[in-house]
Amino acid sequence: MSTANPRRHRALVIVESPAKAKTIRKILGDGFVVEASFGHIRDLPEGASDAPKHTKGKKVATLGIDIENGFKPIYVMNAKQRKQVTVLEKAFADVDALFLATDGDREGEAIAWHLVQVLDPKVPVRRMVFHEITRKAIEAAMSEAREIDAALVEAQETRRIIDRLVGFMVSPVLWKKIGFGLSAGRVQSVALRLLVDRERERMGFCSAEWWDLAGTFGVVGLATGGFEATLATVGGVRIARGDDFDRATGVYKQSKHLLLDGAAAQALAARLANDSFTVAAREDTHYRKSPRAPFTTSSLQQAAAGSLSGFTAKRTMDVAQRLYEKGLITYMRTDSTHLADEAVAGIRRAVDRLYGADYVPSSPRLYQTKVANAQEAHEAIRPAGTDMPTPDSLRAELSDDEYRLYDLIWKRAVACQMTDERGNRTTLTLASSAHGGPSVEFRVSGTTVEFPGFTRAYDEGSDDSEGSPAGENKVLPAVAVGDRLECSGLTPVGHVTEPRARFTEASLTKTLEELGIGRPSTFASTLETLVGREYCRKRGAALVPTWTGFAITQLLSDGLPNLVDAGFTARLEDQLDAISQGKQGRLETLENFYYGEGTPGLEMTIEQLEQSLDPKQASSVTLPSGIVVRIGKHCPYVVANGRNYSLPTEDILAPDELNEETLGALIAGNQPLGNCPTTGKPIYKKTGPYGAYVQRGENDDDAKKMMSLLKGQQPVDVDLAMALKLLDLPRTLGAHPDSGEPVAALVGKHGPYIKCGEESRSLVGGLAPLDVTLGEALALLAQPKPGRGSKAKSAPLRLLGESAVTGKSVEVRNGKYGPYVTDGQTNATLPEGVAPDEVNLEQALGLIAARPPKKRKRK
Repeated sequence: MSTANPRRHRALVIVESPAKAKTIRKILGDGFVVEASFGHIRDLPEGASDAPKHTKGKKVATLGIDIENGFKPIYVMNAKQRKQVTVLEKAFADVDALFLATDGDREGEAIAWHLVQVLDPKVPVRRMVFHEITRKAIEAAMSEAREIDAALVEAQETRRIIDRLVGFMVSPVLWKKIGFGLSAGRVQSVALRLLVDRERERMGFCSAEWWDLAGTFGVVGLATGGFEATLATVGGVRIARGDDFDRATGVYKQSKHLLLDGAAAQALAARLANDSFTVAAREDTHYRKSPRAPFTTSSLQQAAAGSLSGFTAKRTMDVAQRLYEKGLITYMRTDSTHLADEAVAGIRRAVDRLYGADYVPSSPRLYQTKVANAQEAHEAIRPAGTDMPTPDSLRAELSDDEYRLYDLIWKRAVACQMTDERGNRTTLTLASSAHGGPSVEFRVSGTTVEFPGFTRAYDEGSDDSEGSPAGENKVLPAVAVGDRLECSGLTPVGHVTEPRARFTEASLTKTLEELGIGRPSTFASTLETLVGREYCRKRGAALVPTWTGFAITQLLSDGLPNLVDAGFTARLEDQLDAISQGKQGRLETLENFYYGEGTPGLEMTIEQLEQSLDPKQASSVTLPSGIVVRIGKHCPYVVANGRNYSLPTEDILAPDELNEETLGALIAGNQPLGNCPTTGKPIYKKTGPYGAYVQRGENDDDAKKMMSLLKGQQPVDVDLAMALKLLDLPRTLGAHPDSGEPVAALVGKHGPYIKCGEESRSLVGGLAPLDVTLGEALALLAQPKPGRGSKAKSAPLRLLGESAVTGKSVEVRNGKYGPYVTDGQTNATLPEGVAPDEVNLEQALGLIAARPPKKRKRK
């Protein structure tokens, strides 16, 4: 007699993240066990210490790749991965099938393959792929489950091996030649070169001036309807504009146009001051504007950076990951603009429901991906399912970040299946009707929107990386050719050409995508590495390459040019695509990369570089101005007059701002102020990587002392006397009357403070360590330390002195209803318009005295 098999009809589904597992568990119900792998369950060893015992002492232990044995990778598991594997193995106890539901890209395919290799399941294994976490998508994926795609796995493994070879073989060259801890990367190094090349371009840019006139015009006889127009031609010759200057160098292209300077513009304005004008030409055109394609990974990052304050590439991807795992959007790592037919139908129904039939085009819109190396397997990023729930309908279940990003994705997806914006564009040419000089023309264009179309849903102008605002009206008066106009004012307007802007995260991502470098999943991590390792710094939204970034790019450009060549890197992406499609062999790609294909490969190039490159040369960056910047152990510096001058950080002085003038100021700011009267040593005022400071003694003096300037101090205000005061810190104020311990004023990591024994208090309310008195310090020490106990008072804003009435300290504090003064017994709110730092002791006592006495409470 047989017994029922308790495992029958149950299956184990493995996904990558626990959040994704939680959502799928709700959809599938009790018939399935859903677990997460937490990403990869094994990987190449991080170093020789993590390598298997049988590889110890061999090259393979360091690289994790057996080059002599067909570039065979050595995979290991760390403690966390082993623990999760144990969980997954236990999950097999009562299931009859295994579904591998890792992400639908090469990385996900490789994770699925690793799971099979490690778990060695004894039940049927199927690979299921879905791009949105909905019941319909998951059920369809189960019914269409397939075998693991070996070609995709090989493509991922090849990419991983190449990245390891670059990282573990090139990075040590950087350590030896420039500085320890630096790194190179296949995508990272190309991205860094783009930043450095743009900065070098800015260094060589020559700004120039060009002028025009702005005129205010009105129709004769009408009191309203004035508009502005800009000078277009003089004597039939077009006025030179910004695009007549070379964008990279700033040099005027010597075109046939008229280049006005300030004096010529002023003279022209004076000559035209009393002229009358007529409408010489009117051009009316009808325009249509179509919506953009739905989001890819790159375009989503760009739009989020442009329209959602504070959204970096990493923040965007983190939020998108959460939305995907909640089942609200489709897979967020994609370079495809394709939409499934059922999704298009769902969007069109939503447009009809929300905006009306006039906003639904007669046929669905189709979008073709124009990005190099795009993979069309995925859909574009859109709301999951076909119902297209509005952002407001999901507001209660979303965080602020999730709501903002979902709102952006929803609007773009809905707008892409809406009708065109339609309108009219009018251009007027205004001519001077006076005589006595060359003819002059002004031009102005205006736009009126007849039908908003897709802009009802999505204002593309909110994304400053993609264009001008949609649906912007500029209405011109109804005038005809020959109508007279009067000019109420002419203003000469000067313009200065500027170099191309530095890359932002959004524009760098867009450029990498256009060049076919990297994959959607790599952009955010690449940017994070560049900033995190300080190969570039952020100045606002701009990415400013550091001097270390310059040196790395210089070394790689000279010694390993393929590694930072965009074309070579893009071709490598093509080869990985060919491997994923089964059109090219893994071994062929790796051998060509490592050994070379007609030219030296990675191995030989690195050997030659290590032998030939001088570290001093590698760590020296020569600028177009001839200034040489050297990468020191602690900070970059320049050598001038036989001395080293440390450079401020790039967010203080960007590389393109280092020129003869700024170098002169830097040298002047590092000159001795005089000698210390006690030690006889020279006193310097210097500027270092983290700002201005003073120093007693020479750089090679082991007993030298340095002290940063205090908050608010400017280098120009620091003389020898002030420098000596700073260098005398910490400063002893006297002894505590109760304990007898010394009370001292110091400057620490978090600012100036006072200390007595184990007690310390931050200096507040304008008190400085150079002039705080013992009495002021004792008053601060008498206050409860902030954060100690629920009734602890916050520190006072200022200490004004002692009250003769109460004998207590008179203080300025910040309260629930604003700043106030108190003598320990009576509080008085500061009058409106009086700032806390403007009140003195006499005024405070007057405010307190003017307060009416408190009424006693009846018992």
